Amino acid sequence: MKYLNYPPVWLLAFMTAVYALARVGLSFAAPPLVPLAGWILIALGVGLMCVAAWTMWRHKTTVIPHKRPTAIVTNGVYALSRNPIYLGDAFTLAGFALLCGSWMGIVLVPAFMAVIQKRFIIEEEQKLRAGFPQDFSVWAMKTRRWL
Repeated sequence: MKYLNYPPVWLLAFMTAVYALARVGLSFAAPPLVPLAGWILIALGVGLMCVAAWTMWRHKTTVIPHKRPTAIVTNGVYALSRNPIYLGDAFTLAGFALLCGSWMGIVLVPAFMAVIQKRFIIEEEQKLRAGFPQDFSVWAMKTRRWL
């Protein structure tokens, strides 16, 4: 079961739920620009995830939630959000919900964010606070958790 406790698995699970809800009739007739907005959100989400992961790699620290970080990254996209990879996941899920025409899928985005915060972000922030107390305090005061 521990192998299933990773953010991409949760994202896939929520995307599956969005798709299923759209197929059982909990959807809307999407105006022409809605799918375009969906693709834009997905591109923004994937791009944000890639830039954030590259930034972590450049600082030689891990992107794996259950590992101990070797550095705290506070620049680049991390100056805008303390969790740009998870924010990218949320954008991707929202875009997928728009592509599916699932109004219920849009409702699942905040639920996804709550699950990610509870299962990953709280623990990650505790590790950062313990490993880099001064840097984390300054960063947390000036940078929001999500956006």
